[in-house]
Amino acid sequence: MIRTELKNLVTFIQQTYQTSDFIPLHEPRFNEREKALVMDCIDSTFVSSVGKYVDQFEKNLADYTGAKYAIATVNGTAALHISLLLAGVERDTEVITQALSFIATCNAISYCGAEPVFIDVDKRTLGLSADSLQAFLNQYAEIKDKQCFNKQTNKRIAACVPMHTFGQPCEIDKIQAICQQWHIPLVEDAAESLGSFYKGKHTGNFGKLAAISFNGNKVITAGGGGAIITNDEQLAKKAKHITTTAKVPHKWEFNHDQIGYNYRMPNLNAALLCAQLDKLEGFIENKRQTAQTYHAWCQQNEIQFIQEPQNATSNYWLNAILLNDKDEQQAFLEYANAQGVMTRPVWTLLNQLPMFKHCFAMPQNNAQWLADRLVNIPSSVKI
Repeated sequence: MIRTELKNLVTFIQQTYQTSDFIPLHEPRFNEREKALVMDCIDSTFVSSVGKYVDQFEKNLADYTGAKYAIATVNGTAALHISLLLAGVERDTEVITQALSFIATCNAISYCGAEPVFIDVDKRTLGLSADSLQAFLNQYAEIKDKQCFNKQTNKRIAACVPMHTFGQPCEIDKIQAICQQWHIPLVEDAAESLGSFYKGKHTGNFGKLAAISFNGNKVITAGGGGAIITNDEQLAKKAKHITTTAKVPHKWEFNHDQIGYNYRMPNLNAALLCAQLDKLEGFIENKRQTAQTYHAWCQQNEIQFIQEPQNATSNYWLNAILLNDKDEQQAFLEYANAQGVMTRPVWTLLNQLPMFKHCFAMPQNNAQWLADRLVNIPSSVKI
């Protein structure tokens, strides 16, 4: 059985989006501006990783986020992979992160030959818990020669990667302070939080580097794409170099000075993103209005809606509700999707996946509690 309020929520979502047809969780919005820039790129014949739109997008993204530098990449996972390498993550090191995250977070850690250490999340922010981080470090970590080591494994803790889940900023200033105290480089997984701010500062500007995603379901998209943002000039130069196969600049010769990656964003994608970025503020205003509408309805109907945390301004990439238990969650998912309203639970906790079950995990009480109750509901920009 599913309670009446949840059936009514499905009807309310259909009324909100003014359709009884299938309602996706998050779909992109394009118009003539995107088509014009893409056609201009095609006409220029510069459709690969060299072209004016890549440079323009990097400048515009840096201006918007307040970061000094932005480096466009082929996707958000590639951006996180390079960010971790530049932060000093190496084979047989450890990276602190959260189990309540998309698989890309741990994939990027694994590409470096490192292993994740899973810390619990905060119920309010959905992101890495500063208290859990401090507790883990107090119990298991020690500092040697201004580097942090795990006393049990004797492995260097090479980075900490909190994620701003569904665009909700975590308590990143507290995490930043703890990382500084323990000499751990901070790399933000800001894949979902373009347009989100914490204490007036855009997410991604608290760590050494941050990764952003422009996948097809993000607030702005080119079907794919990602970016690294940083305020460190040397790291920015290195990021651009190794994402472009580490090719030494020359008019005709092909020399490469280290192992690099073919991770640069194509100009074709960047053209699309230049048009999308111009609309970002309007998109976010629209999405925040939708979130307010959801919140007001849920409040009246005794359903818990996840609001932006204190001191934060969220892009509300994916709106979410909390239900009473796992049984109610599953019943609502079945009912809503059967009515053509796409809903989904949070990802399977990463420490429960077969390839990461052996990794160290602090108690995941909050993460499991959320995994058993949270449901994402449609969050597209309304036309």
